[in-house]
Amino acid sequence: MSLRESHILAEAQEEVQRRFSGVDDLAHGWEHVQRVYQLALYIAEKEGADRFIVGMAALLHDLGRAAVEGQRGGSHAHHADLSVELARELLCGYGVAEEQREAILHAIIAHSFSRGVEPRTLEAMVVRDADRLDGLGAIGVLRWAQTGMVRRGAETRSYHPEDPFAERHEPDDRRYMLDHFYCKLLKLGETMATESGRMLAKRRTGFMQTYLDELKHELEPV
Repeated sequence: MSLRESHILAEAQEEVQRRFSGVDDLAHGWEHVQRVYQLALYIAEKEGADRFIVGMAALLHDLGRAAVEGQRGGSHAHHADLSVELARELLCGYGVAEEQREAILHAIIAHSFSRGVEPRTLEAMVVRDADRLDGLGAIGVLRWAQTGMVRRGAETRSYHPEDPFAERHEPDDRRYMLDHFYCKLLKLGETMATESGRMLAKRRTGFMQTYLDELKHELEPV
C-alpha cells in the first residue's frame, strides 16, 4: 500500500466515524464498522488481496445506515445502495483512480446478505467474509441480542415456548428471536469465500453452538 493510499484510508476512517457518531444502532454502528475493517485487513493480508481496496470498502460498506438515521432519514432505498452512492462521492473527492473506485464499490454492494450480489473479486470476497464473520462467535451473540431487541414487535418472544431450538417447527425469526440462529447465523459459515474466512467461521460457529447447548441445558427442568 502506498503512502498516499494510507493517508486516504486514515482520512476515510475519520470521516466515517464522524458520520456514525449519531447512529443509535449498536449492532450496525461504528463499533461494527471498526471490527469489520480490522478483520478485513487481516484476511486481506492472509489471502494476498489489495489492502487499500479492502480497507476502503470495509470502512464504507455500511455508510448508508448512517445516512438513513441522519441526513437521509426516511429513505426506502437499500442501505447497500445508499452506501455505494455515498462512497462514490467520497472516493471521487479523494481522487481515487476509476479502476480502484469501481473495485471498492463492487465490494460494498456485494457485502450485503439481502442484496444477493455475488462477489466477483478477491477483495469483494474478503469484505463479505469479514462482514459476515462479525455476525458469528461471541460478538455475533452480542449483536444478535442487540438487533433482536431493536426489531422486536409486540408479538415477538425470546424463543418458541414448546420448541426453543426449532427441532419441530419451521424457524421464524420474526416471531422468535432464538430462531435467527437457525434462519441465518448458523448457516453463515457455509457462505465464506476465502480459506481464512472459513477457518475463522468454523471457530466462531462452534462457540455459538456451545452457547446454544448451554442454553438448552439451562432451560431443561432441574
